[in-house]
Amino acid sequence: MANGTTDQAAAHPSEAEGVAREPLVLNNRSFSWVTNQICSIVENRQPLGWWFLFIPSVLLAGCLGFTLVYLVSTGVGVWGNNQPVAWGWAIVNFVFWIGIGHAGTLISAILFLTRQRWRTSVNRASEAMTLFAVVCAGIFPGFHVGRFWMVWFLAPVPNANAIWQNFKSPLLWDVFAVSTYFTVSVIFWYIGLIPDLATLRDRARTKIRKMAYGFFALGWRGGNRQWQHYEMGYLLLAALSTPLVLSVHSVVSFDFATSIVPGWHTTIFPPYFVAGAIFGGFAMVLTLMIPCRRIYGLQDMITMKHIDNMAKIILLTGSIVGYAYIMELFISYYSASKYETDAFHLRILSGPYTPYYYCMFFCNVISPQIFWFEKARKNLVVVFIVANFVNAGMWFERFVIIPTSISIDFLPGQWGIYHPSWVEMLMFAGTFGLFLSLFLLFLRFLPVIAIAEVKGVLPQADPHYHDWKKLKEGRRAGA
Repeated sequence: MANGTTDQAAAHPSEAEGVAREPLVLNNRSFSWVTNQICSIVENRQPLGWWFLFIPSVLLAGCLGFTLVYLVSTGVGVWGNNQPVAWGWAIVNFVFWIGIGHAGTLISAILFLTRQRWRTSVNRASEAMTLFAVVCAGIFPGFHVGRFWMVWFLAPVPNANAIWQNFKSPLLWDVFAVSTYFTVSVIFWYIGLIPDLATLRDRARTKIRKMAYGFFALGWRGGNRQWQHYEMGYLLLAALSTPLVLSVHSVVSFDFATSIVPGWHTTIFPPYFVAGAIFGGFAMVLTLMIPCRRIYGLQDMITMKHIDNMAKIILLTGSIVGYAYIMELFISYYSASKYETDAFHLRILSGPYTPYYYCMFFCNVISPQIFWFEKARKNLVVVFIVANFVNAGMWFERFVIIPTSISIDFLPGQWGIYHPSWVEMLMFAGTFGLFLSLFLLFLRFLPVIAIAEVKGVLPQADPHYHDWKKLKEGRRAGA
């Protein structure tokens, strides 16, 4: 791609001046090696590790299907929702999965616009992760309404009774924000796949695969005019996706911030939710890519530099999230609002959900601080453990925000402690099965790394590569 070839020229003068940069692809690999290594994941049989993950994932996804059928045939009363906790695990899990879907667009769009070339090895997988996470997220609000076949009434069209939707409700804003985000993300992901689909088409050994990849490659031949239009379209989609990164989770936070419920009614929620979404999204990218890197032998393309950069981003966003937690407590004190003070007192000192708060704080604020040390960022076991702590902590955060704010209401007669039922637990576990099944199928049939973009960051992509090579050889001969 153009960003790889144009930016590459800036790397070699510094090398000539004696400032060596850590390569983004190790061991001086060639164009053909990159193509063969990535395409072999799709063309060859899957390793044992893939089957070891895929079979349990499919079984878990089957549990999701069972719980949804049971829910529809029985009613939402099988959930643990009560009075006053009408929002339980369903909305907690919805916000959790939406947050995970943020990192894909961030890596692909914002890092692309800022010319961060290290994104090339992880952007494809993170984009796919975004789509699958949004699919999992959409299940919960759809079934939370009870009669899910009436969900189409959320669309901005008059229904049979000529009753329009309430456009003042942030719940309706969610429909616009999430659907727009999903649509643009699908287009952005697919456009980036086109050159690599053409490569798989040209390498296909069976007629069916050749026809399938050829159909989705849209006649790509790699000509100059096609690359010109491709790069312009990719740039425009990246620019369009960038505000969505900020808007989607901001709109999701409005579900709470625009209410008058103590613990929800706070203006810090939009930036707090966005930082948390980026935080949790990068943790999930590491959770997926570290095993993938090991199973498929991608250490030369997903290097320790990529993992180090993502660990630094987790450290930064985790510190921002920790600041938001402390600022919430300060605002509840400084506002002199009795209800806000009581809400946070119950949350962190004497409430029924206090252990969840401290689990959240440890996972999201304390555990990432180990990334201040380079040795920790270079240790894959430590990075993987901390990433999973963050995944758990982000779920605890959503749980702390939602049920704890409404379980103890203004009237003691309405107090009710929320406990999830087995249906909710199995349904949530099933979404992980669906998510992993979709991601593993993506690994099986589509290139997990963008071939064309990785080639763009190789030294050979620089038009002046041979000149720098001759200069380097001449200096060695002179020495």
